[in-house]
Amino acid sequence: MKKITEKNTTSATGEPLTTTLATAPTASPTLEPPFDAVNCPVRQVLDRFGDKWSILVIILLGDRGKLRFNELSNAIGDISQKMLTVTLRSLEADGLVTRKMYPEIPPRVEYDLTPLAQSLLPLIKDMVKWADANIEEIQDNRRRHAERAPSKT
Repeated sequence: MKKITEKNTTSATGEPLTTTLATAPTASPTLEPPFDAVNCPVRQVLDRFGDKWSILVIILLGDRGKLRFNELSNAIGDISQKMLTVTLRSLEADGLVTRKMYPEIPPRVEYDLTPLAQSLLPLIKDMVKWADANIEEIQDNRRRHAERAPSKT
């Protein structure tokens, strides 16, 4: 554990006074510079969800339960097979989605959320509610911003 301290003024003898504010594990992330951007847990998680499809896949599997590849593809609509495959593999690698293949012809593969993803689902649903409640204001702000911005001609 590392002590986080704050330097006060000096004592009557001229020695610096130090007050311990809190203790924190040395491995925990810090919001004080210098930032450890490479090992930041929030950044690593958001990098996964920063793509266009991961959140949609998690929401669909959370709402509908187990789905086959084509069911996911049809529900999303405008995703390529390659991109859906990449997204599902990434979510599987993170332990958020399970892939179960049945030895049939043609092969049947089902995808489902893991308990880890189930624990994330309420947070995503809160974000969806926030987006629904605020999208009009955000779009208005974007429109006003675009009108103020000088043209690049």
